[in-house]
Amino acid sequence: MKIGEAAVAAATTQRALRFYEQRGLLAPPRRTASGQREYDPADVNRIRIIRELLALGLTVEDVRACADRLHLLEGDTLPRHGDPGGVCSAASGVVQRRLAALDAEIARLTTLRNELAARSAPEIRASSDAR
Repeated sequence: MKIGEAAVAAATTQRALRFYEQRGLLAPPRRTASGQREYDPADVNRIRIIRELLALGLTVEDVRACADRLHLLEGDTLPRHGDPGGVCSAASGVVQRRLAALDAEIARLTTLRNELAARSAPEIRASSDAR
């Protein structure tokens, strides 16, 4: 299938496919005699996995760090966190580093929110106490 068809099948854009290719997340696809990119169902599955990993909060760099193992994922679902042999799990530390970064950001935002609430009107403090 051509790039437009692959983009639709993976629920993304042609621009995203080119970006994934440029960043090393997606291998350069086969080309037709006229130079058009051609994708197969395995490519579309890989694109879906890349999108899911990015949607889960991993960065492009995180996904690139385990890009050589994405083919180990089967179907359209990722293994549960902590499953042995996980593609981006303990061996590379990608998921653990990202979880730590997310936890740190949540803590920072919680502190910021609490400081703002403490300096604001009493009714805002009261509503935050109810949470």
